[in-house]
Amino acid sequence: MRSIIPVLTVVAAIMALWYAAAVPMNAPWAYDVAKRADIELTFTDLVAATWSQDKPKLPAPHQVGVELWETTVQKNITSKRSLVYHAWITLSATLLGFGMGTVLGIMLAVGIVYNRVMDMSVMPWVIASQTIPILALAPMIIVVLNAVGISGLLPKAVISMYLSFFPVVVGMVKGLRSPEVMQLDQMHTWNASASQTFWKLRLPASMPYLFTSLKVAMAASLVGAIVGELPTGAISGLGARLLAGSYYGQTIQIWSALVMAAALAAVMVALIGLIQRIVLKRMGMAT
Repeated sequence: MRSIIPVLTVVAAIMALWYAAAVPMNAPWAYDVAKRADIELTFTDLVAATWSQDKPKLPAPHQVGVELWETTVQKNITSKRSLVYHAWITLSATLLGFGMGTVLGIMLAVGIVYNRVMDMSVMPWVIASQTIPILALAPMIIVVLNAVGISGLLPKAVISMYLSFFPVVVGMVKGLRSPEVMQLDQMHTWNASASQTFWKLRLPASMPYLFTSLKVAMAASLVGAIVGELPTGAISGLGARLLAGSYYGQTIQIWSALVMAAALAAVMVALIGLIQRIVLKRMGMAT
């Protein structure tokens, strides 16, 4: 209960600021309508008008909530008007990209830790790769893959992989190098091979670092999947909802898609956290 109170306090503060910000953001339209109708707005009328516009600059939280309810609960999940349907399309690319990025990141981390040449050559390129804006790189990836006949889910997954592998590499390198010199010397004393040292010492020691990096990678993978939907003019997915909302000035639709994306990321990160607690507890580590 004590841990919930601070969270609820922060949420309440965000909601209050959100409602307050909606008034000045949407006030020009309300004043313009009142002027055309030759009506003088009171403060109460102004607040009511700014919180109920069809296409506000900043929708009020309850407007986003209504849109989420109508596009999730009141729509069939197979309908293309359902936000659950679009969330699943984006989640599919996210999970595939996350899996690919995790495997790539772990393989690179192992190579970097055990091979000095890779450490000196690959690691700088891994870091440099993240300096390229994903918005500039995404269209190039999609065009190249389309040129060789690859389209649909995989190009978006590749973009997700590009964003998600980096935190896994950094976290795993740190984790695999976390055992102390005394522990490594003890493994040598026991005449352990490099593979035994890896499986019995380095890999278990890297688990807390791996799960922490996986949480970051999951959020980055979701961003990559959404970004991958933008340059293709996709008709399905949360990115498609964002595009459609921007084309037609449907800000409430845009915000509902953003909230759904945030909720999706929160659920996936929480799931990784649950797996982390189970695995580390079974390994006898404090969580």
